[in-house]
Amino acid sequence: MFRTREFLLKHIRHTMAFYDPISVDPAGGFYHYYMDDGSIYDKDTRHLVSSTRFVFNNAMAWLEFSDETYQARVRHGIDFIRKVHFNPLSGGYAWEVKNGAVTDATNQCYGLAFVMLAYACAIRCGMDEAKVWLDETYDTMEQHFWLPEYGVYASEASSVWVLDDYRGQNDNMHGCEAMLAAFEATGEIRYLDRAKLLAANFTQRQAALTGGAIWEHFRTDWTPNLQYNKGNKTNIFRPWGIQTGHQTEWAKLLLILDRHDPQPWHLARARELFDEAMSSGWDEAHGGLIYGYDLDGEPYDQDKYFWVQAESLAAAALLADRTGKEKYWQAYDKIWAYSWQHFVDHQHGAWYRILSPDNQKIDQHKSPAGKTDYHTMGACYEVLRVVD
Repeated sequence: MFRTREFLLKHIRHTMAFYDPISVDPAGGFYHYYMDDGSIYDKDTRHLVSSTRFVFNNAMAWLEFSDETYQARVRHGIDFIRKVHFNPLSGGYAWEVKNGAVTDATNQCYGLAFVMLAYACAIRCGMDEAKVWLDETYDTMEQHFWLPEYGVYASEASSVWVLDDYRGQNDNMHGCEAMLAAFEATGEIRYLDRAKLLAANFTQRQAALTGGAIWEHFRTDWTPNLQYNKGNKTNIFRPWGIQTGHQTEWAKLLLILDRHDPQPWHLARARELFDEAMSSGWDEAHGGLIYGYDLDGEPYDQDKYFWVQAESLAAAALLADRTGKEKYWQAYDKIWAYSWQHFVDHQHGAWYRILSPDNQKIDQHKSPAGKTDYHTMGACYEVLRVVD
């Protein structure tokens, strides 16, 4: 049943129904913190990642279902980003705000990538003025984060744009995603060219430094930092090890890129990344894909994260469509069956965030800042492109 348009659309609606009645703050933006039953446990704090991902969710829903409520929410969300997160003096975007006041003014490339994604979505929803803001954000990233000698983005800067020494792939992966979305929204070739460069530099050049697997953390000279955050499992944006979901997410992005710029290596590399992630990341005892493993393919963090399953099933469907090989549809069905049984909340809607290695919930916080089920619904929209 997981391969049908009817199922995918019904699941998107079921997930949106978790957020729809309560997500909009009439005073501006969206609420970002939800318990399992949908009750809000923090009405005051706003995170740039959630602010932008809620725009994506509502934009995609409007494009699919033509409900003007979703289109209005896109404008509502963009308005909050412009008035609260955006600093017109510096051109930066606050990472976190509370009660309308900035509590973390750090500029994160990861965050700006999602700002670009939000503006690209707004353009597709008829907000022509967002084109200027998209260009503006690209130029800001170009000025402050782009490292032309390496062909990649730096990760973090202070409120006055002093770069931190940390370098990471995650910012660049979502930068690639944002560039693809910007290209699809505008047709401007510079966005596609940047997506191509990022994809090649991370899935080929950087991955070659760690045996073909995509590593997370690097030094300023872009050599792998194999000790960064080792043993620390609390930093959700910078976890140690080979992230199962990032291997498959890059596989997905390579196949999206291939739609616009077909190259033989895209498919070959996508298959390598996905196949290895399934081989090292699948938990044969309890089912599901683990969070991360080491360079020898041995488990490191065996918790199960919702987004890892979602990105992997999307990649599986795209690979199945591109190769015609049934094994990828079988992988798709296996990941979905596991997620349907353990992650999807059939009572209240949306997905649980993290499960223990044996698939038990670890808390009652279904959707804290950063989640919004952007990964799960985004995966469904990608699969819809295939089944359509």
